[in-house]
Amino acid sequence: MAPPPAREILLFTLESQRYALPLEDVRELVRAVRLTPLPRAPSVVEGLFNLRGELIPVLDMRRRFRLPARRLLPSDHFIITQTGPRVMALRVDRAEGMQPLEPHALDTTPRELPGVGYVAGVVKLPDGLVLLHDLRTFLSEAEALELEDALTHEGAAR
Repeated sequence: MAPPPAREILLFTLESQRYALPLEDVRELVRAVRLTPLPRAPSVVEGLFNLRGELIPVLDMRRRFRLPARRLLPSDHFIITQTGPRVMALRVDRAEGMQPLEPHALDTTPRELPGVGYVAGVVKLPDGLVLLHDLRTFLSEAEALELEDALTHEGAAR
């Protein structure tokens, strides 16, 4: 019996700390652009930008990870993600690239610990440990509803 195929992850950095997302949740990478504020959005939403005619909300990863705020830089990246019908962008300092994830390299024990709701596990890489995030839990139910309401109002205003 053949071993299961290795998944891939996308590595990215924030404040010199590396994180990862499952590649199946990543649609594309783009350079950061100026954002338009989105009134009524939850505080974790930094704003909106237009990607080829599609309005994409951008999550403030610094706020979510309790890191110091920093203004948007031209060197920042937006990771365009899609989980189910929701398309969002995550602003990160730098997207490092894809990496295969061997099954033995993922430890899912941390998801059992309190306070790590959006962590799917820890990836053991040759050069250290990286938290693998689960985008399906990045927004609370209340934040998701608030974002949908803000996007509906934004669409009606256009």
